[in-house]
Order: sequence, then structure tokens, then C-alpha cells
Amino acid sequence: MGLRFALVAALEEELRTLLAALQSPVTEHHAGRAFHRGRLDGHEVVLVRSGIGKVAAATTALLLADRYGVDALVFTGVAGALQPAASIGDVVVARELLQHDMDASPLFPRHEVPLTGRSHFPTDADLSDALARAARDALEAERIGLDSSFAALGIDRPRVHEGLVVSGDRFVATSLERTALRTELPDALAVEMEGAAVAQVCLDCDLPFAVLRTLSDCADDSAHVDFGRFVAEVAGPLGAAIVRTWLRRVEPA
Repeated sequence: MGLRFALVAALEEELRTLLAALQSPVTEHHAGRAFHRGRLDGHEVVLVRSGIGKVAAATTALLLADRYGVDALVFTGVAGALQPAASIGDVVVARELLQHDMDASPLFPRHEVPLTGRSHFPTDADLSDALARAARDALEAERIGLDSSFAALGIDRPRVHEGLVVSGDRFVATSLERTALRTELPDALAVEMEGAAVAQVCLDCDLPFAVLRTLSDCADDSAHVDFGRFVAEVAGPLGAAIVRTWLRRVEPA
């Protein structure tokens, strides 16, 4: 039996393109979630919408590790940009994840997850390397096909970034919040609501994982005017293209 990969997103729109490509799909329901098993580009996969937030993401990751016994997990979707060099439409491959709203001080240092001794949770290096390569290649290959959507949404030549992504159970959508995050965590590339929770569960379960995000806004008062259109026309198809580029390069076990 070959490797089985979990492909996860918080929103249905982020997963739709991958679901449409799934072969021989079988859907099972557990804990209020629909798990779609099937084949994609020669590999056994499980696709699932986790829902929004850290608890929803952690529950989903644990089910995938425990009930489905997946060999690796990739979380895909959108995030808000925190760095001036990161623009809407760019892709971020996380190398570390941190919960920006974790604060058990003075018992533990701010951001440190109690009883773990760490605040930063690294992604799997090999998996992240492979996704970063796939992202760069997919961006070049898909650029022509997505050019009209890029132009309509004001996106110019998306790039790939790698580094720290931070997560929290708060949608960051004001300049004040963005500035506070950048001051507190100057290395953070992007902010979202699930990745660091997935990271904590995967570390506990010894499950290789990676987080792939398309930047949908700048996490400030100028949040993208048409989020639904961006996810449907750019983030969903682009995320799917990157994941499928990666899958096609994975040797069968």
C-alpha cells in the first residue's frame, strides 16, 4: 500500500478545485466533518474541510492522524500578509508556526505552549522543500492561465516566500492589529487561524506536515474587497495547482 496524504483547508472554497479532481471518491462523516477519500495524481488522499480556527483545525488533524493513519498532512488556504515585501497573490510556505495569541505568562513565556517548552513549531523540512519547489514551478506554469484573474484583482507577478507563519483565534483586519503583530513578531510573514494548532497536533502524533498559504489581504483596514472571488478564482486554483505539482513528483511507496 502506498502513502496516504491528507489535504486540508479551512473553507470549502479553498478545497473545491482539489475535490473536483478527486478520483473514485468515497465520503465519510466523522465529528461533523466530511472526509473525502480517493486518488489524486496517483496517490491515495483524504480531503477535508476543517472549519475555521485552532480548535477546529486541531480536531481535524487528530482525526486524520488517528482514524485515517495518514502519512503526511498539507494544510492549504489563504492568509494575511504581514511583511511589506509580501503582496496579495503571493504564496507562503511555512517553515515555522506560532500561536500569536498564546499567553500563559507569568507561568510560561509569552507565546510558549505550556508544558511543551516551545513557541515555534517547525514544519517537515523535506515536505516544505518539495512544496516550495512545486509552488515556484506551478506559479510559472499557471501564470498565463490565471493572468486575467490576477489582473482583475490587482495582482502582479506572485512570488513564493518561506518562513514564520503565525496563527490565532482572531481575524486580524485592522492596521492597529497588524502593526502590533509586526512589532511583537517582526519575522512573521503571514497570519491565519489554523496552522499552529495543526503543527502542535502533528508534533504530538509524529506526523510530517506542511502549511501552504496564498496571501489574500494585508491583514489591515484595506482587506481584500472581494474575498470570495479571490478564493474562487486565484487561491483555490493556485493552491490546487501547487499541491498537484507536488503530488506528481512524489515517488510511490
